[in-house]
Amino acid sequence: MKKVVYEEFGNPAEVLKVVEVPSEPLAQGQVRVEVLRAPINPSDLIQVSGNYGVKPPLPAVAGNEGLGRIVEGEGKGQLVLLPAGQGTWVSEIICDPGHLIPLPEGDLDQLSMLMVNPATAHLLLTDFVDLKPGDWVIQSAANSAVGGYLVQLAKERGINVVNVVRRDSAIEGLKELGADIVLVDGPDLARDVKAAAGAKMKLAVDAVAGDTFGRLGACLETGGTLVNYGGMSNQPCSMDASALIFHDIHVRGFWLVNWFERSDSAMRKQVYGALTKSIATGILYAPIDRHFTLDEIAQAAKYSWAGERKGKVMLAPNGI
Repeated sequence: MKKVVYEEFGNPAEVLKVVEVPSEPLAQGQVRVEVLRAPINPSDLIQVSGNYGVKPPLPAVAGNEGLGRIVEGEGKGQLVLLPAGQGTWVSEIICDPGHLIPLPEGDLDQLSMLMVNPATAHLLLTDFVDLKPGDWVIQSAANSAVGGYLVQLAKERGINVVNVVRRDSAIEGLKELGADIVLVDGPDLARDVKAAAGAKMKLAVDAVAGDTFGRLGACLETGGTLVNYGGMSNQPCSMDASALIFHDIHVRGFWLVNWFERSDSAMRKQVYGALTKSIATGILYAPIDRHFTLDEIAQAAKYSWAGERKGKVMLAPNGI
């Protein structure tokens, strides 16, 4: 079997390498899963660089989500979602079948991304503010995978979204996903939002941090909520104190791992069951840019990190 490992933190294109090791025999009750797809998420690369909230012990196997098919053991032939955060950039995994989530047959690329980004978008819309049809939300990094899912989920619920991006070239792709208002970030963002939406935002969702964090806060109604779930700018979250003091802005953080720890199996089943149905029926969709093999991991990491892609970069450990 092949797996992508790193023995030190650093530039993913430089520290990630592919190693080949013998396949291990199954222990009692275990299954062997052939990995079909594994997305490359920004958080994966940030973790490899050593700048993520949690650092795994080294050496580590990269990758935090993916899709496979049981090829040996109980449930042979079943399509499954791989265990989160357990090193998915591999050609196969061996595990307890209880750690796998069975899935219906469908688009391999779309189903492989189910674990992290769709769930994050769903929870950002549901866990912080009681949003009603007609309410307004603003999000940064709107052209990210989470941002694209949030656009689609909000539209399904009748929630209005102002989408903020950092470059003009990102606008077209969001429009194709159904975004109505897309603005380029800048010092006059609050003015631009007012002109485009004519309303104050009830919820702001930020994955950039830095000055963008404060600019989103300036777009909120009094008592509004600002949730940060990422720091793509590599800068601290910055906000004018007057927004907090005079406008009573509520600041929260979100990390999916924390949600997993506090949610029970019934809650997780409810969330992922609904998301699986939305993907199967075509309500949720994320564009795919390119597929790479495990042997091309350095090229894949560099390409994904460059930021000019037009969709998700995907690993296909056993071929497309």
